[in-house]
Order: sequence, then structure tokens, then C-alpha cells
Amino acid sequence: MDTESRWKQRLKNLNNVFKHFESACARNYYDELELAGLVKLYELVFELCWKTLKDYLYEEGIDTKTPRETIKKAYQYTLLENVDQWLHALESRNKFAHIYDEKTANDAVPKIKEILFPMIRACVEKLNEKVTENE
Repeated sequence: MDTESRWKQRLKNLNNVFKHFESACARNYYDELELAGLVKLYELVFELCWKTLKDYLYEEGIDTKTPRETIKKAYQYTLLENVDQWLHALESRNKFAHIYDEKTANDAVPKIKEILFPMIRACVEKLNEKVTENE
């Protein structure tokens, strides 16, 4: 029977999606389909990030229900570096998930690459450190 904790299982998924997100962020040019893919990868990696944080916190005895609550608690427990940036990223994810047009996507590229990608990378690295600490 597999006894690996839920957050570690989710972290494996996050690491896999993050690799694709990292690759997409490294590009200098996006055609229409690649642009849509970058935005959707951001949405997916953000979703996996907050849910992995939620599962990690739950294993530590902290029960959160919403992304906003999870982000605030993760910051309190030093899993995230900038709570305001993460709350703004949540708003961006919600905006990207419900409105798609090429102008919005093009406007999102610098924000995704310069602000959101490094923020998410730091979170993924911190979560991977937690796995190593617990072994």
C-alpha cells in the first residue's frame, strides 16, 4: 500500500506541470496557440501550488478552505515570501480563467514571466525542500 502523503503526491504533479510552465516561460515568441498555452499553464500551476500548500498545511494540522486563506497561512508558516504578491496572483489567475482574448493574454506575458514565474518557482523550491527535510 502506498503511504505517501497527499501533499507529496500533489507535489509530484506540481513538479511535472512546473517543468512545462518553465519551458513555456523561457520562450521569446508565442504564436496564438502557444500564448493560450502559457496562460493556461499559469492557471494550472497556480492551482496546483495553492492546493499543494493546502495539503501540506493540513498535514501540519492547519485546515484551510479557500485559496486566499491557504495563501495567508502559507505565508505565516514561511512557505511563501510575499503574501500580497500571491494574493494579486490569485486575482490574476481568476481573471485569466474567466476572460480570454488575445490582448489580455499578450498583456499577461510580461507579468507571468517576470513576476509570477519567479514567485511560483520559489514556492516549488520551498515545497521540494520540505520533502527533503522530512526524509
